[in-house]
Amino acid sequence: MTLTAGTRQTLRVAREVSPYGFFLSDGESEVLLHYTELIGSKPHIDDSVDVFIYYDSEDRIAATMKQSLLHLGELARLRVVDVHPRLGCFLEMGLSRHLLLPLSELPESIPYRPLPGDEVYVTMRHDKIGRLVAKTAFEEELSPLVFSAPATWKNSWVEGWVTKSLQMGSFVIVDGGVVGFGVYGLIPSPDRTRALRLGERVRARVTFIREDGRVNLSMTERKEVGRVEDADRILAFLKERPGGAMPYSDETEAELIKKRFGISKSAFKRALGKLMREGIVTQKGSWTHLATEQEESGAAGGATREEGTEGK
Repeated sequence: MTLTAGTRQTLRVAREVSPYGFFLSDGESEVLLHYTELIGSKPHIDDSVDVFIYYDSEDRIAATMKQSLLHLGELARLRVVDVHPRLGCFLEMGLSRHLLLPLSELPESIPYRPLPGDEVYVTMRHDKIGRLVAKTAFEEELSPLVFSAPATWKNSWVEGWVTKSLQMGSFVIVDGGVVGFGVYGLIPSPDRTRALRLGERVRARVTFIREDGRVNLSMTERKEVGRVEDADRILAFLKERPGGAMPYSDETEAELIKKRFGISKSAFKRALGKLMREGIVTQKGSWTHLATEQEESGAAGGATREEGTEGK
């Protein structure tokens, strides 16, 4: 038997060395079970104890009776507890030390990288010298665990965890609840309202269920619902502006629209069109203004005449 970091083994208590703890043996090698790593009463010489093998904070092989949240070769979703700009992320694994998710496993784009509190799907492996590190779990590890989305999910709002973020979109494992592990989904870039981090919790709407059971998602409401919400957001913004005017219109670049309002340019134009049809706003060049009372009454009269025409 070998003392392999990341595995749980049953070892014999060989001797006690105060003030350190107990040395455990597999018949060939020994490992220290520190007093601080005991659970329950102290064992006796020749007792068998079940322990997890890992490397302590000084990179020495060690044993603990605590339960690790992840074992070698397994997959789990672990919480980010700290971020180091040169090393990577440190994950909670239920032990006295944290598990490193190396910088090489993180997205190149900094806005897509996890922050403390995010939860990342990872597997456990050894680095070049045998220490335990995490590896980001991608489609290869996740796809065998997912199930096909039921047809009833169409247009429903779901929640899940981001497993990968790219410029073209973000991949998500949608919560499976009591049904199973989860459903694989994609939020295409146009359907994101902002950049999504690896491990971020996200709420999105199921827009399409594919033949393979995966889903397409959107962070926005359906057009008819979103148009009203977007119009309310634009109107509230205008009312807070000096003179009730803003330097945004149909001519404004899409990136500026998304940065200011968190919506696509097409959604912005739909909402603006609604406000203009209702006579609430007007456009002058590249600016949008709250309509004056005279302009509002004129628009209302136009609407009345149109209604009268429709009635004929």
